Amino acid sequence: MQTFQDLGVSQPLLRAISDLGFEYPMPVQEKVIPHLLTKDNDVIALAQTGTGKTAAFGLPLLQRIKSDEVSPQALIIAPTRELCLQIASDLADYSKYIDNLKVLPVYGGSSIMSQIRTLRRGVQIIVATPGRLIDIIERKEVDLGGVHTVVLDEADEMLNMGFLDSIDAILAHVPAERKMLMFSATMPKEIADIAKKYMHSPEEFVIGTRNSGAENVRHIFYMVKSSDKYLTLKRIADNTPGIYGIIFCRTRKETQEIADALIQDGYNADSLHGDLSQQQRDIVMKKFRDRVLSILVATDVAARGLDVDNVSHVINYGLPDDPAVYTHRSGRTGRAGKTGVSIAIMHSRERGKMRDIERIIGKTFEHREVPTPDHIIEKQIYNLADRLERVEVNEDAIGKYFHGVERKLQWLDGSDLLKRLLSLEFNRLLDYYKDAPIIENIPLEKPKKDKREKNKVPTEQEKDRRTAPGGMARVYVSAGKRDGFYAGNLIDMLNHLVVGKRVDVGRIDLMPGYALFDVKKGDAGRVVAALNGSEFFGKRLHCEKADPNRDYSRLTAEKKKHSKSAEEPPFKKFRKRR
Repeated sequence: MQTFQDLGVSQPLLRAISDLGFEYPMPVQEKVIPHLLTKDNDVIALAQTGTGKTAAFGLPLLQRIKSDEVSPQALIIAPTRELCLQIASDLADYSKYIDNLKVLPVYGGSSIMSQIRTLRRGVQIIVATPGRLIDIIERKEVDLGGVHTVVLDEADEMLNMGFLDSIDAILAHVPAERKMLMFSATMPKEIADIAKKYMHSPEEFVIGTRNSGAENVRHIFYMVKSSDKYLTLKRIADNTPGIYGIIFCRTRKETQEIADALIQDGYNADSLHGDLSQQQRDIVMKKFRDRVLSILVATDVAARGLDVDNVSHVINYGLPDDPAVYTHRSGRTGRAGKTGVSIAIMHSRERGKMRDIERIIGKTFEHREVPTPDHIIEKQIYNLADRLERVEVNEDAIGKYFHGVERKLQWLDGSDLLKRLLSLEFNRLLDYYKDAPIIENIPLEKPKKDKREKNKVPTEQEKDRRTAPGGMARVYVSAGKRDGFYAGNLIDMLNHLVVGKRVDVGRIDLMPGYALFDVKKGDAGRVVAALNGSEFFGKRLHCEKADPNRDYSRLTAEKKKHSKSAEEPPFKKFRKRR
């Protein structure tokens, strides 16, 4: 097993990370650190939050900084204030044995004049959120002309938050001949566009599987009625003694309502969302990091860049529309080699979303029945028994009180004493679940369709979608929105795979599992021959001239079922980034 010294990390940094308890590098560090120390080309690293990304780019960056030159040499751009502060704090810890090296976090919600004064005194590394950095650039209070390294951390999050124009504006003030590093959990098309526009021959490192969730996270779902979701949430929390988790909600209003209800029901919970002031958010985050809170209820935007270790559970109070958002949510647990659980409380209408997420993360959700009151009470009682067995008894501290308490309770035998202890701990739980309502688990199987559906005649609208105008041919290809396949991907594939002159494309209809598009009749044969058997991110494509009377949704399902058939044509590799 390699050590950080084997990777080429310098002695002052080795000493600092040893103080922090770093022993062996994590996979992303093993791949990225030697490259950044020995090669000049840019880097794209696809890795989940919590896999050691900050050290992967931070250690080589610190090693390349000239601490005797008091001007900005490196710029790290992060999507949120929380992540900005976390990165700056980590870099300060790594560089504590490097004299005169200064790291400045630049972010909104804090005094801009204080940040400007620090810049005037001189810093070597700036860690910034895009909005605040642009404010300072426009005031002409920072010179980025000496920056030799730019890092975009959680680049996909920045895109989701609408920072693409801000990144363009910032990079316009940085020398063209700089080293650029981009770290992202997923690889949407826009990330590939940034790489193409700003990076020089980037080398790509994929830790785990592209666009996948953390490998050591279990994915579990409960399927219940919408009206039973909150009761299910409480039962999950009660059935998980020692839970330290984040509950993700879709809106600020829902986030606050769920947090308020949990607090009223006696849980150590609080909310984190955009309606809170920065001071309120800081207080909530401190309480959660200090484990004063065991449950944090948050929106996706508020939790972006959230860096908290040892989160045991992520609970999705409904699945997000975008599978990439689920990837980010689940990445908050199972970090740094630890195991974690990502739970979805969902309704049957969300089955399709779940299948899309499974396809992206390469894992199958495990179905669970909602815990019964008896199971929860038994779990809690046995957990108390475990705690009693493991508790450390301080004889010196408790000894002077013990004999007085023993005399007071000597009329109780061991059995009576234990019953009273359990009652003291669990009377509230026992009372609550005494008349608890039954939560109905929605069956997984869909009702079977009438056999007559199979022979259903297509509607005129469906026929129209499968029919091309005069002079054009309609072509079917077995990739659609669920696969992340859009018009740009289709055009890109045609440009790269079709031999001969350029193919002009007419109308494109994108469906969840397939696409239909028009080309000139004379080009249809070349298009079908090129796309049939090609590969789009691991999916082998089937392509044919479209038949207006054919149900292509059924054909797509059949092709998926028999995707390993020996009769299918061999792969034609196509892995251009989306």
